[in-house]
Amino acid sequence: MLTALSLLFVGAVLCLNGIWMTGRISDKEIVLINLVVAGITATVATLTAVGAQDIGAVKSAALTLLFSTTYLWFAYNRLTGVDGRGLGWFSLFVAITVVPVCLQDAYHAQDFFDLWLALSWGVWAALWFMFFMLLTLKRPVSNTTAGLAIFSGVFTGWLPAVVILLG
Repeated sequence: MLTALSLLFVGAVLCLNGIWMTGRISDKEIVLINLVVAGITATVATLTAVGAQDIGAVKSAALTLLFSTTYLWFAYNRLTGVDGRGLGWFSLFVAITVVPVCLQDAYHAQDFFDLWLALSWGVWAALWFMFFMLLTLKRPVSNTTAGLAIFSGVFTGWLPAVVILLG
């Protein structure tokens, strides 16, 4: 299941990026997990897109690539030392893009997994918006953003992946 693979590593990178924001991981060291997860999610998105039989699979691939691009850009920023405003603007674009996904998934939810997915899109939209506020608007929301990243990593990535992997 490629979903569980992606979620496991998205959970890890979100938690570690949140910990990085608290100063407990160095700029250079956090690059590795972001590059690894960007590669994993881009591979999953590519495999999904290549095998797409309907618009739902294309949607899944496109949305997954939003994560891949975010992690790749995050790694780039840490390697180059740029101020992150570009990633902040991209984060606003992503936040606006995924709000309708959240609403559509909530409206069409038929079981617990569907509802969890809708709520996850809402949490991810909020997190991307927080990155916009932090990086582009330079608002003092670093601690809140770090906490939301860790929360998001645990409850929208890591735990659901473990549940899926364990059956």
